[in-house]
Amino acid sequence: MGMDSNLIIKKISLQRDKIKSFKQYPFSIDIVKNFEELNIDCPVTFFVGENGVGKSTFVEALAVILGMPAEGGTANFRYETKNTTSELSDYLRVGIYKKPKMKFFLRAESFYNFSSEVERLVEEDNFFGLYDSYGGNLHECSHGESFIKLVQNRFRDHGLYILDEPEAALSPQRQLSLLCLIDQLVKEGSQFIIATHSPILISYRDGKILDLNNNFKEIKYEDTDIYSLYKMYLDDAEGMQRRLFDD
Repeated sequence: MGMDSNLIIKKISLQRDKIKSFKQYPFSIDIVKNFEELNIDCPVTFFVGENGVGKSTFVEALAVILGMPAEGGTANFRYETKNTTSELSDYLRVGIYKKPKMKFFLRAESFYNFSSEVERLVEEDNFFGLYDSYGGNLHECSHGESFIKLVQNRFRDHGLYILDEPEAALSPQRQLSLLCLIDQLVKEGSQFIIATHSPILISYRDGKILDLNNNFKEIKYEDTDIYSLYKMYLDDAEGMQRRLFDD
């Protein structure tokens, strides 16, 4: 499947020589301390790893260096409710091989803030067309519904999309819906980079999974901690609870 020719990003590198000290955050976390460059050869790249390993820090820095707001949105959005952005974006370099039709950073953690900014732009600045672009007032939908509406209405072909733990807003059924939307957009020339804990999302057949617990090492679906733990639990929930609660 000659998907490599559709890629927008093929390389991410770190300007290590410009970093004064690897003892201070975010340069002290292992995935940054050990990072040199990452070559991407797949339209959907998943970052997996335990909480605290730095998935969100990395994808946020990637979004910022590409001109998107740290709290989510397109490059046209300029807002900030709280500055928590790390310095990492100042030292990352991204190889852009073709210009995307659009770029969007979608993160569950700050999606409420993004929805509020859309509402503010409509009500205060009279950008009424935004509601059409996003499928309506996102605050009038459930978290999961608004997430899916945004992807359905705003994402388009030949786009670059960075998603940070989208499953936090989505039921398993909605995650399957998102998987279908991702697949359709990939077939239309789009590229995704997704930080996630979802066993459903990382099962995507045309994706690559990189384990941030092991310095971005490529890993098979069945070998991920996510798959192993869910399978172990679902195969024997009662036995797992005995071990958790009684032993």
